[in-house]
Amino acid sequence: MTALGMGSATTEAAASPTHANGATSALESQVLAELNGIRRAHGLRALRLAPSLGAAADFHSEAMGRYGFFAHESRDGSGFQERVKRFYAPTGNGTWSVGENLLWASNGVGAAAALRAWMASPGHRKNILTARWREIGVSIVAVDRAPGVFGNRDVTIITTEFGVRS
Repeated sequence: MTALGMGSATTEAAASPTHANGATSALESQVLAELNGIRRAHGLRALRLAPSLGAAADFHSEAMGRYGFFAHESRDGSGFQERVKRFYAPTGNGTWSVGENLLWASNGVGAAAALRAWMASPGHRKNILTARWREIGVSIVAVDRAPGVFGNRDVTIITTEFGVRS
């Protein structure tokens, strides 16, 4: 089962998300490569990794896995823009804009499958093909027996944070 987009529930039960092991790190690289391949095929520039966007993505993936919710809103109910801004702040009076794609799967997911699912969804596709984005953060966590909306299944959660600032 794969879910995309919005949905929320909270629980105080805490699961233990696993991040940055060999499998999830490799999958993060593959997601970036697939995403940039799609952008290039549409005449858009490739996105470069931004550690601050990666930290925002990690924070959200881990919170969703630990507390059993799946939503663009943060656990405290604030919008994703406010969460991302804590990690990827605007600079001066220039341009600042962010976007977010989420995905979870209970039977594992590969990079190509994740990008196919996002490209089949108008909102997610729009984020991938937005020309103004310059940077991205990618986070993938694996959670054993994830609580809440994940139904105590073993899940993989992917968060991508898109951004531009000048």
